[in-house]
Amino acid sequence: MATSNDLKNGLVLNIDGQLWTVIEFQHVKPGKGGAFVRSKLKNVMSGKVVDRTFNAGVKVETATVDKRDMQYLYKDGADFVFMDTDSYEQLHIPAATVGGSADYLLENQEAMVAIHEGTPLYVELPASVELVIEYTEPGLQGDRSTGGTKPARLETGAEIAVPLFITSGEKVKVDTRDGSYLGRVSS
Repeated sequence: MATSNDLKNGLVLNIDGQLWTVIEFQHVKPGKGGAFVRSKLKNVMSGKVVDRTFNAGVKVETATVDKRDMQYLYKDGADFVFMDTDSYEQLHIPAATVGGSADYLLENQEAMVAIHEGTPLYVELPASVELVIEYTEPGLQGDRSTGGTKPARLETGAEIAVPLFITSGEKVKVDTRDGSYLGRVSS
């Protein structure tokens, strides 16, 4: 248990049986009336963001979330198998929990897995990853960096938009948050 005065970014709260991460908060002390805390909370499971106001000093239930560095091993049916890099314990995580991260996940890749009471909540990848372009249409003479974009399939099977001059087999850097192309990687 904590009070609304103890809120800080990244803290996970248990509100009505649902887990919410504090994205931002602000202590407000109006001229008259009691002080309160205005917060923005993100639902850990659904990703939905809500604004919530707490009176100052109100008790809020915190949840213990264990964030562990893990290595992605392989896909087993609908599950993704991760290994704890400290204990070598293997953890099966359902595809729904891995979510969009699966588009940028390669075997042996490091990821951070958040676990609450033995249940994996989400998988967090590094901000960017380096992946090989498996296939994209060949560029035409004159396609330079000032041109538009074309679709390209990554080695993970995900589709992203790349500049016209990128060719199949090239390694590129991809932003894992929105799937945007960040640049070529020199080999």
